[in-house]
This record gives sequence, structure tokens and C-alpha cells, in this order.
Amino acid sequence: MSDSRVPFSDIYLATEPYVKSVGQVRIGASGIGWKAAEGEAEALQGVNIPGLSMPAGMLALQREDLRRLQWQRVARGYGLRIYTKSGTLHKLDGFTADDYEQLRDAVKRFFSGLTLEVRDISFKGWNWGKTDFEGSDMSFRVENRPMFDLPMAYVSNTNLANKNEVSIEFQPPRTTGKGTKRKGAPDELVEVRFYVPGTIATGAAIPAVRDDDENMSADGEKSDNDDEVSAASAFHEAIKNAADLGQVSGDSIVQFPEILCLTPRGRYGIDMFSNFLRLRGKTYDYKIPYDNVQRLFLVSKPDELHMMFIVGLNPPIRQGQTRYPYLVLQFVRDEEVAIDLNLEADEDAKRKTEAAKLRKHYDEPLYRIVATVFKAMTDKRLIEGGGFGGYHGSQGIKASLKANEGTLYPLDKGFLFAPKPAHYIPHSEISSIVFSRVDASSSNKMRTFDLKFNMHGAQDYQFVSINREEHATLEEYMTKHGIKMLSELNETTAVSYKGMDADDDDESDEDVTPATLLGAGGGGVGAAALNASVGALGLNSDEDESEDEDFVAGSESDVPEEYDENYESPDDAEE
Repeated sequence: MSDSRVPFSDIYLATEPYVKSVGQVRIGASGIGWKAAEGEAEALQGVNIPGLSMPAGMLALQREDLRRLQWQRVARGYGLRIYTKSGTLHKLDGFTADDYEQLRDAVKRFFSGLTLEVRDISFKGWNWGKTDFEGSDMSFRVENRPMFDLPMAYVSNTNLANKNEVSIEFQPPRTTGKGTKRKGAPDELVEVRFYVPGTIATGAAIPAVRDDDENMSADGEKSDNDDEVSAASAFHEAIKNAADLGQVSGDSIVQFPEILCLTPRGRYGIDMFSNFLRLRGKTYDYKIPYDNVQRLFLVSKPDELHMMFIVGLNPPIRQGQTRYPYLVLQFVRDEEVAIDLNLEADEDAKRKTEAAKLRKHYDEPLYRIVATVFKAMTDKRLIEGGGFGGYHGSQGIKASLKANEGTLYPLDKGFLFAPKPAHYIPHSEISSIVFSRVDASSSNKMRTFDLKFNMHGAQDYQFVSINREEHATLEEYMTKHGIKMLSELNETTAVSYKGMDADDDDESDEDVTPATLLGAGGGGVGAAALNASVGALGLNSDEDESEDEDFVAGSESDVPEEYDENYESPDDAEE
């Protein structure tokens, strides 16, 4: 019986990336088994691998489920790729070159009808070839040899960048066992683009990715033949189908069609599933895991006619080189709809909806339904405006961030600027806030002021063009939340705004001197220091003025010929 199974030690389970767990592989008549070594099963907690049983950390693949076995070179030496009839691809790494013959003989001995194929990797370095789908991966082949594989399970978006170019964006896994965040993870591939020229017949195989223009129509687009389509379009659809990014056909909890999105701009359909949501637009489709949702906000626009629902994402979604860390959805406040929820789409959905006490039927404003479902599925706190009341009673105040006009919302634990670009600034990250252009003197005719946020070791923010009527409510808000306020002239002294609302018609004709700047009792050390500073700048008072020796009495500073039509220049007199 000792020869009934062939063991291999120090083998890594590499089915899921970022999972580092070593164990032993045994091959027998019943199939292939892998068991984690002592203390290694802990790294597999929370990892979803078909056939893996926990807490023992054992992977069992039955003989009748095996479809194909491949041997190939990998980063940890050599690896075994196991394709199952259900479409799952399992990877075992860590074999040595000497293990090949023993493994080949074991497959031949125990698995009738199966052989251990050698998968030769192409090292030519060419950037053109053909694509093929193997299980859940897309393989890029050069001269019929694989060069690299792309896991379709991690494709978050694909779109036609132009008529012959297809882009694929990846959403890397967020956890490494036990749901822990991947802090300090290495750099990863986030996007790849394929150039796919030419046309193909409708329903034909996936086109090759080439660097030439063979079989391409004159304009590089769809030919006149109605039975042919753009090769890039066919490749794009193949990626969407393999990555399951097309039209939703599975059991979703709820679907919200044609939601107006301010950032990124457009109308998107939102489909809520148990562990992720889909954002479907005309050009871009996204698959967003709920683990990526960091914050939820619900605020009212200043017009009191619309509501904004804002979703903070990390990592952000991407459109080309543009990143969107926030989704900003806009709703009409009075728009009410009747929606039924599928609370039993699957076990995870049932558990989450029961815990959040979601109802099966809702008949209320659409923004409230969307916010309620997002809050339940993401298990995040919904931050709503309303604690702050501006001069006109609104939840926020109008302001501009750089060249972008928007609304600044003072919330319980931070500031939110929306809609574009959306920013959330927690109170804990603010060192101090500086009020600019708020002098209430007669010389200040400005109706607006600015706010500068000094951050703790981060980029500072400056919001401009804030109505002066909002200063009192903002000062009260800062005081209530213990935020340090500074003056613009001296950013080490707290500022007060009493008297800012004085009537602008109460004008004074007094001259501004160092004494008036320091007040009636400003003749002490402060006055002397200010007079010294003024003198150093050459701005002496009238008593210290000296006569200008170059001044000639009776001379005019204006040019005579501009005002005297009878003026004769010296040249005219000589004539």
C-alpha cells in the first residue's frame, strides 16, 4: 500500500494569487490531493477556492473531475496546471525539474486517458500573436506557444479605446486570507491594450492580435459586407463574455436603471448582487466589490430640488488615465418609485438582507431606496447632511475648489466637497483653517471670502468665493468642533470675526496709519516695531518726509501736447 500514492513535498497552492501556503501533494487512483503543512492552513482562511475544505486546509480533486493536466515553467520552479470539467483551473507550484518523470509516470499509471502535457512558454518577446481562452484565463500565444495568461476573474472593465484598440482593466484581489488588506503589496498590472485590426465574419473565432493590416478594410472599420464585423468589436465582446461583464442574466437583488451620474458623467445602470455591484454604461462597464466601498454620503443640493448620493471607492475606478475615487449620483428629490427586492438571490444576499432588515417592497423616493440598499449591502455607515445650517438654511455653502464650482458640506466629522471633484476632508487631518479676505474695514468691498485648510503633512486645500453671509455659521461650526482658526496676516493667532457684518455704508475718511492699525492704545512696543518696519520699507510718515532736491517748481508732470492744441514742438519752431 505504500506505493499506492505518489507524494511531493513543499508544493505551493497557487490557484489564488497572493496566497502563500505550502503543503504536500499526493497522487493516487482516486485523484489528486493537496494538504497544507502544519501552521500553513491559517493563510487560507477566507479564500474561496472550489474543492478546498477548511479548517483542515485540504484540496481534493476527484479522478472523474479531471479534464487536462499541464506541466510548465513558473516563478517557483515548475508548476502543475489542473483543468477540471467544471471549468476551474487549479495551480500547484514548487516542483523541481527532476519531479517531471515521476509525475508523468504517476499520471499514466493512475489516470487512464490523461497525459501530462508539457506547456512550452514563448520567450520571443513579440507583441503580436493570437488569443485563446483556457478555463478562466485568456492565453496570449506566439507561434502557437503561450507567452502570458490574463485571469478573466479579475477583469473589472473593458472598452473599445478606438476603432481598432481594446483596453482591459484589472481589479486586483483585495485580501490575503482572513480578509486582511493587502498593505505594502507590490506593483501590479492594472491595464493592458490590444490592437486588433481588420474584420471577421459574424460568429467566427476570436481574431488574432496582429501588428499588420492584413485583411483590414480601407477605413479600418466594418466592411461593406453585412456578415462581417470589426475584429476589435468581436474581441471586445469575447472579453466581456469571459469576464462576465455583459448584460446581467444572473440573480441580482435589485436593478436601478438609467441613474444620472455626475462623476463619472453619464447615465449608468446599477445592478446590486450579494458581494459586488455592476455599473453599466454605454461605453464603460464596471464590476465593483463591496469591499472597495469606503464611505457613503447623502446630501441635498443648494437648490433643494435634487439629492446627491456619493460613494467613496478605494481603489478608484478608471477611465483611461483618469481616476474616479468617488461616484456622485444625482436624484430628483420628489421622484418616488415602487421597487421589489429579491432578498433570496443567494445565501449571502439572504444573510445580508436579513441582518440589515431590508423590506421586500419599497414605495418611496428613489434616492432613499438606493441609499438604504447600498448601506445594507456594503455594511457602511451612511453619512447624511443636516447637522449644519447655512445662512439660508441649506446643508452646504457654495464654494469653488480651484476652477471647479461646487458645494462645501460641513459634516459631523469632516468636510465634503461635491460634485466635481469630490473630496472628503476628515477633521482629524486638519491642522488649522485660515480665513482670507474677511476684513470688515471700509476699504474692503468684497462680498466673498476664502477658506484655506492646512493639513497634517498632506496637500492643503483652498476654497474660494464663499458668500460673506456664511462667516458667522462657519465660525460657530468651527468652534463647536474644536477646529483651530487662524487669521490670514498671522497664522499663529486665532481670528475673530465680530463686527464683520457692519453696514458697508458706514464709511470713514480717516487715513490708515500705523497708529490706527494698532488701535487707540497702540503707542507701546508694538507701535514702535510697526513704525520701524514701515520705515524699513521706505513708507515713512509725513513728519519724516524730506524735500525732493530734483523737483523744479512750475514744471508740469503732464505731457503738454496731449492737452494743448496750440502747443508747438521745438522742431516746429525751427521751421
